[in-house]
Amino acid sequence: MMGLDLLRDALLAAMAAVGFGAVSDPPKRAFLRIALLAAVGHALRFYLMNYCNCDIVTSSFIAAFVIGLGAVWIGKHIYCPSSVLFIPALLPMIPGMYAYRTAYAMILFVQNLSNPDVQDQYLNMLFYNGLVTAGVVFMLGVGGTIPMVIFSRRAFSMTRHHKG
Repeated sequence: MMGLDLLRDALLAAMAAVGFGAVSDPPKRAFLRIALLAAVGHALRFYLMNYCNCDIVTSSFIAAFVIGLGAVWIGKHIYCPSSVLFIPALLPMIPGMYAYRTAYAMILFVQNLSNPDVQDQYLNMLFYNGLVTAGVVFMLGVGGTIPMVIFSRRAFSMTRHHKG
């Protein structure tokens, strides 16, 4: 059953990443690689969260790092900047439900200014969901960017036809 869950997660992430990638008009040769990076990264995060008891922030960082490594390596082979590959691949990992719950809790908090007991509940929801959202988004950026810093020479020469 685990394999089917991972496959479904990977497939849906790949489809979403291709859609996100299409918005930025990458070269056609990049679409399959964007889908592959998103599938591997999202499935890795899913696996870490569901089968290794890893939290969403740490899992997102590890998955983003793997996507970043893949983008640097693949980008060199197809003469495409790694940012064209890794940004659309990371977007399906944005925690939409946490962001939605943050906004929803903020609205409910403001609507209940006269009821302090209920306000505490919504304030806790606001901080919890807001911190998770901010943590995941921050770690996606850091994890995806670190490989470009580590392999900066390779990352900056990847669109040129020489060995670096």
